[in-house]
Amino acid sequence: MTDREMLLRKLSSAQFALWELHLYLNTHPDDSEALRMHEQYESKCAGLRREYEGTYGPLSPMTGEGALWLQPPWPWDVTEDDG
Repeated sequence: MTDREMLLRKLSSAQFALWELHLYLNTHPDDSEALRMHEQYESKCAGLRREYEGTYGPLSPMTGEGALWLQPPWPWDVTEDDG
């Protein structure tokens, strides 16, 4: 697995945890521990996103300049031999 894939997996995992905490807090809004964890994962996601985009470019049109985020390689263009 390449460094790029590893970083993207870390970001995806942190985003998943953030979303799950968000859903939990919808039904448990007074859980201060869950709120603290949610804030930690927000920070972690932001840091991982900055790291990824600083190294590999934007992940979406919201964070890129113009069509820069559309530049290759696309996920299906990368093989294990490329890593």
